[in-house]
Amino acid sequence: MSQQGAIKKRIHAPIRSDEAPYELEQLLIHNVMLYIFPPLNTITIYEFEEWATDRLKILRIIETSSAKYTPMSQDWKDSIIREMLGEGLKSYTRLFKGNGNTPADLEARKKDYISHFALKWAYCQSEDLRRWFVRHELLMFRFKFSELSKTGVHEFKNAYQLSYEPISENEKLEIRNGLFDSTNENSMFKIEEMDFYKVPFTKVLNLITNRNCFVKKGFAYVSSSDFVHIAAGIHEKLLIDGLKSQLNILSDLQADEKLAKIVKSFLTTYTGKDYAVGENVVAIENLDQLSKKSYPLCMRMAHEHLRETHKLKHNGRLQYGLFLKGIGVTLEDSLRFWRDEFCKIMDVDKFEKEHRYNIRYNYGKEGSRTNWSPHSCIKVINQIPSQGDCCGCPFKLFSPSDLKQKLTKYGLSNFHSQEVVDLAQKGHYQVACGKYFEITHDTKIEQGINHPNGYFELSQEVVGSRQAKKPSTPTAASQKSRQKDLILKKKKQQEMFESEYDADLWKLTQEEEEKYYARLGQKPPEKENKKPESKPDQSKPTPTPSTSKSVWDDEDDFDISELDESIKKKLRL
Repeated sequence: MSQQGAIKKRIHAPIRSDEAPYELEQLLIHNVMLYIFPPLNTITIYEFEEWATDRLKILRIIETSSAKYTPMSQDWKDSIIREMLGEGLKSYTRLFKGNGNTPADLEARKKDYISHFALKWAYCQSEDLRRWFVRHELLMFRFKFSELSKTGVHEFKNAYQLSYEPISENEKLEIRNGLFDSTNENSMFKIEEMDFYKVPFTKVLNLITNRNCFVKKGFAYVSSSDFVHIAAGIHEKLLIDGLKSQLNILSDLQADEKLAKIVKSFLTTYTGKDYAVGENVVAIENLDQLSKKSYPLCMRMAHEHLRETHKLKHNGRLQYGLFLKGIGVTLEDSLRFWRDEFCKIMDVDKFEKEHRYNIRYNYGKEGSRTNWSPHSCIKVINQIPSQGDCCGCPFKLFSPSDLKQKLTKYGLSNFHSQEVVDLAQKGHYQVACGKYFEITHDTKIEQGINHPNGYFELSQEVVGSRQAKKPSTPTAASQKSRQKDLILKKKKQQEMFESEYDADLWKLTQEEEEKYYARLGQKPPEKENKKPESKPDQSKPTPTPSTSKSVWDDEDDFDISELDESIKKKLRL
């Protein structure tokens, strides 16, 4: 078998863990990597979990940005980098800036490579999980590859021994018109400077569909800037085959209970702020009002269900109870809140026996005394409610018609309701929640919604900032002071206006006017207002000379061009 055939087989065949012939350092050959062989290096459990969580943050950032912006657009890229920096992932951003070989690049590659395989263990377990993982890993790959220079693309090809070479100058000359017509370049000179690759048209069907490449005799001619489509096709097949292989040996992982538990947690891992303890104290008397303006949809519905039926099943109580703890409801108030509500359909003894312990447990006062954190969006989304329970994410659980009806009931217009429903139908549940926030708060948010308590906190910031900007009611004293300021301001403006009077300019204007009437053989009209007297060191009123209508109606009118140079200079003409 030829070397090219062996490489092709190695890349496209399903990968098994016992096939890896290299140490990890030998696999870290480029900032944009094809994850062919599982790593053999030994790392700590802490590193395994931390690096996988960091990668999960990046994939979720890509998911959120893709719902806001067109993938691969500059806004999309800027959003991803901005969010990564905000999440403390600066070291990973160098992988999105072309190829490099510094020690920092190599360290970032190591984390990137290992974390990819760590997440594969979690996301190989169902078709939906595999689809989500492949989609966002591909977007990350395309982003990184699109930032490569021409040299970086050659280094990638050479690193993975891909058998694609640029066409010769003679072949390019023969089809130059076709290449020009099929690219976005507006200069034939640029076409001559670019590299083009001749590949079977089946490798780049998406480019052909969009008429972004020249096709001749079954071959597509792909520019170096579009080579990412070829590389992404290889990467996609590796991803799919790798996930299948990972699934086949999943039982090996499950034999290690500790590692299996960590891998399973990746599916529900929350990667944002910890809301285990509320930063402020919220009185339960304000909950009805807060639920209408600052609760996410899931918690608003739980609150209303509790108020209407005076009961919540276990998962609903846990989800809403921890949320209340996170926004700042104290243990004492929480006990009083649940007691007042439940005791409308049960006696106090039953409440004390069945519910008091669980409420105290949520606050870390019973059992293991763990300070439990409120549920994140990921955990809420993965919650499957039992019959009659009010928990989980309504953007996921509700049918489009039911969701739209609920949103309309809460005051959203048909247009805005449909916007939210469309996002939810596409599986962008957290983005739909973010859109719901923007509509109900009449604002725009850059960050996504990752936690119900984060939603509440952001809402309170928006509401609080608006209240701070509201003008206070003026008192009698403040009104009097304001009137005095206005009088002084007007007086100052009048003084400034009067100070602009120029006695020299007045005199020159009068002399020029007299000369003009002398040429006409007429006497100047008498002034209704004489020139105001000037006083030393005082402002002088602006003169208002009057003229007769007959004079100004004369065709032989006063021409400003006749002014002598001294007056023009004075008037700055």
